[in-house]
Amino acid sequence: MKLTKHAHACVTLEKDGTRLVVDPGTFTPDAAEAVARAHAVLITHEHFDHFDEQLVAAALETRPDLHVYGTAAVASALGSHGGRVHTVAAGDTFGVGSIPVSVHGDRHARIHPDIPCPDNVGYLLDDGAVHHPGDAYCVPDAPVRTLLLPTSGPWTKLGEAADYVRAVKPERVIEIHELMLSDLGRQSTANLLGEKGLTGIPIERLEPGAGIQV
Repeated sequence: MKLTKHAHACVTLEKDGTRLVVDPGTFTPDAAEAVARAHAVLITHEHFDHFDEQLVAAALETRPDLHVYGTAAVASALGSHGGRVHTVAAGDTFGVGSIPVSVHGDRHARIHPDIPCPDNVGYLLDDGAVHHPGDAYCVPDAPVRTLLLPTSGPWTKLGEAADYVRAVKPERVIEIHELMLSDLGRQSTANLLGEKGLTGIPIERLEPGAGIQV
């Protein structure tokens, strides 16, 4: 399966002619282009940096073949669109073309007691090839080969991120959710969490547009 990194939390996954986009939000400049080429869009939660509601709603109007998967709040914001908007929760499984998907986790990581925690789901794709956790450190109850690791945001803490990687035990870690870090911050985070740091696994830093096989 090919993974293409977009800015912030958005990635595209392609296998055997099937293309999925996860978390096309307002921090991703080419989100509209990514969605226009996708067979399905997967949304982890309703925060704007993961879910550009207007963009996805417009795509559903113009693309009668497009399907969207997300939490109940995401589905409520979009409407049914003839059954093409699907509500998912932990324990659910579904497939899009040749890519099987399982759903894990249920709540966004805590930011502060005064800030509500919305529902947040993670997606484990292609039988463990890639896990996108959204904004939570949810550990799937299945092996993970490639973990997409959030590294910046008001909820992130590097010690918790290290413990998360240790708990998941992936073969590979790729940085996402990086836009709140400077270049120095990204390098420092990769050093602390990476191969010679707390996890023993290199943190791969992909620039937007870069594609790799996973």
